[in-house]
Formats: sequence, C-alpha cells, structure tokens
Amino acid sequence: MSNLSDLPSVLIVSLNYRTPQMTLRSVRAALRAMDGLRAELVIVDNDSGDGSYEVMKQALDTETWAQGAPLRLIRSERNGGFGAGNNIGIRAGLSDGSRPDYVYLLNSDAFPAPEAIRALLAHLEAHPEAGFAGSYIHGEDGAAHMTAFRFPSIASEFEGAIRFGPVSRLLRRKVVPMPVPAGTQAVDWLAGASIMMRQSVLDQIGLFDEAFFLYFEETELCLRAARAGHATHYVRGSEVMHIGSVSTGMKRWSRIPGFWLDSRWHYFSKTRGRGYAAAATLAHLAGGLMWRLRRVLQRKPRVDPPHFLRDLAWHDLKALVRPGPARAVPAGTARRAAKVE
Repeated sequence: MSNLSDLPSVLIVSLNYRTPQMTLRSVRAALRAMDGLRAELVIVDNDSGDGSYEVMKQALDTETWAQGAPLRLIRSERNGGFGAGNNIGIRAGLSDGSRPDYVYLLNSDAFPAPEAIRALLAHLEAHPEAGFAGSYIHGEDGAAHMTAFRFPSIASEFEGAIRFGPVSRLLRRKVVPMPVPAGTQAVDWLAGASIMMRQSVLDQIGLFDEAFFLYFEETELCLRAARAGHATHYVRGSEVMHIGSVSTGMKRWSRIPGFWLDSRWHYFSKTRGRGYAAAATLAHLAGGLMWRLRRVLQRKPRVDPPHFLRDLAWHDLKALVRPGPARAVPAGTARRAAKVE
C-alpha cells in the first residue's frame, strides 16, 4: 500500500454563502471521498454576513466527524463572487504552506460519491494533456444534469435565442449545451460544481478572472487553458449529486440581473474583442425577436425573464461606448449572491 506522502496532493475548496448547514453536509461527503488520498479541504465563507462563519466554526470545533479531519475554515472580507471566493481558497494552499499538485472545486450543494474525487485525480494523472477534469453531475432524483458545454459564439447566440429546431440542427456543432456524454471525453468547458485543476496549469494561465461576479468565469478559465494547450475532460466515472441554484436564487429571477449581463459582455469582449461582443449581441437580438414573433403567433409560453431583450440591448450598448473593461460589480450586488451552479 502506498504511503500518503508518495501520492499527489489535492486541495479541495468549498465556497459557502449563507448555506452553512448545506456546506457542512457537502464537506462531510467530501471527507468520505478523500479517504486514502493526500488531500486537505478548505471552506471559504464568502462574507455571508448572516452568522454562517460562526455556525460552521462551532460545528468544526465540536462535532465528532470534524475532529482531526484535514479541514480548515477561512473567511473572505468581501463577497467578490464565485471566482474571487474560490481564488481565496486556492491561494490559501495547503496547511503546511506548500502548494498542492491539484485543486478540486466542490460547490457547497454538491455531494461527491466515495470514488468521485479519486476518479478525477486518476484521470488527470493518466492524461497529461488534460489540465482540468470534471464530474458527471446528477440531481437528487438521479437525473443527469447538463454540465458539459461548447464555447459561446455568434452562431450559438443566435441559435440559443431563436429556439427553432431547423436552426439548431443546422448549427448543431455550435450549440453551447452538449448532450450528457455517455462516457469520458474532451469538452470545451464544464460547470464548476465539481472540477479538478492542475496547479501547474493555474500557475501558467492564472486563476479566475475576478471581473466576473457570477457566470462565465469557468467558461473563460477553460478557454484560457485551451488556448495554452490544456484540454478539459468530462470524466464519467466521477459521480456527484448536485442540488443547484441554492445561493443564487436563479430559478426565482423576475428580471435578468445586471451581474449576468456584465459577465456575458466581459466574456465576449475579453476573449474575442468588443466588435465580436457587439456582433454576438446583435445575433442574440435577431434570434430573440424571431422567437418572440413565433411565440405570439403560436401562443407559446414566455421563457426569458421579462424585458430580457431590452435589458440586454441597453446594457451592451452602454458597454460598447464605455471605454475600458467591463465595470466592477456594485457593492450592493455583491451582498446579494455567491455562486452555486
């Protein structure tokens, strides 16, 4: 049997925002999946401001399962969003001050099966061409979640907005959400609920871009890795149960949030340029107007939040004429959300 010191080291980061009991439940599942690995877990409380830190600290100090576990709790002094919070955990490194070989991000409402973390580690060890590896995600009901994607493009913006079968078939290689892969394969990017990353790749390309508050940050990080020659792999043998949208309240949106619009514009303008970002928006508006005409004629139900196209057009017009990078998220917005996919 191998000595733990001979194994690659893994730092697991769990980001909490106002869901302390859920986070502790996820951490307990992660500790079981860490058994036999050279791994440590750090919980980052993303400036919850609701007593979450104190609740978790008391649990870690008093509950039997936490005693002697390779586990730490730290707090962020501000909620800069999903990427910024995870960056704090990544920068914390291992408890002895060293850097891990791998970083594993686990959402606070995600629960790895006993072999889930080991499967990602084994895959990356066996596939040096892969910089990132993510899990097969399913819900509490066992249904698979769609977590493997292609990079967004002008064509995908039009296809996603028009919602028309013949267009989707014509542009099938551009559609962002991929069908759930039947097996392990390379993909463009993965949702960040359960993803392992080589520390050496992060050293090369950098951590999450903190200009993103929520959404598109994993997309941009995986694109940076791809452009540097590092693939992202979907690993079917790593299974994680995920609840989803616990902290963001995404399922209850009555209007598209400004931070989503900021992140979308920043993604396109940073990765392709402002002209491409504007063209992507025009493609989305064209497809969206066609969809709305069909919706009226065919009496289809509303799908987008109210005023979505108007909000998108006005936001991106202002962003296009505004010099410099996308604006920072207002402090009030930062208090309202932290990402759980």
